[in-house]
Parts: sequence; C-alpha cells; structure tokens
Amino acid sequence: MRVPRLFRSRGAGAGPAVDASLKHLAGFCDTRRGVEAWIEQPSTFARPSLLLIAHDGEWTRRSIPDVAWGRAFAAKRRIPAYDAGVVPYPQRMRDFNARRRD
Repeated sequence: MRVPRLFRSRGAGAGPAVDASLKHLAGFCDTRRGVEAWIEQPSTFARPSLLLIAHDGEWTRRSIPDVAWGRAFAAKRRIPAYDAGVVPYPQRMRDFNARRRD
C-alpha cells in the first residue's frame, strides 16, 4: 500500500514501517465499528503512537511518525481523536483486557 502524501514523514521511520502501520490501522478501522483514536505523545523512551479502540474494547496500537500524522489519520477516517494524556482510556478497553485474561 502506497502511503498517501498526507501520511508521509520527512523524519526517521518513513518507509516500510509507516506503510505497515497505515495498513494495519486502516484495516482495524475498516473491520470494526465505533473506533476511536487516542494519540500518545512521544517520550524519552518511545515514539508517538496511535491507539485505536473499537466499540467492544478491542484495541490496537502502532508507532507513528509524529502526532500530526495521527491527527491526520483520524481526520481522514472521520473518527474521534483524543490526546492520551488528557482523555483517559475508556473502561471498555480494560474490560476487554480482563476478558482476554480469563
């Protein structure tokens, strides 16, 4: 899958990894309903990432080139996007994780 200009990054991490992330994240959105996005800021130890959570709490996370990339992805998909440091992860995600452990 070719990365649309909107999602290209000039920095490190552009290329096959971005293509794979875009394909995975787009596939998650296409095959689940009620998907929302949480954009996780970069830290000293981790790159920025995008966490997608479906209506039933199923989730996926992928590293992204930068925060703007995550916002553009959510806007293009017309899904709500939240800042992970401001808006807490929903209870349905914790419930999904608990069901998987049982």
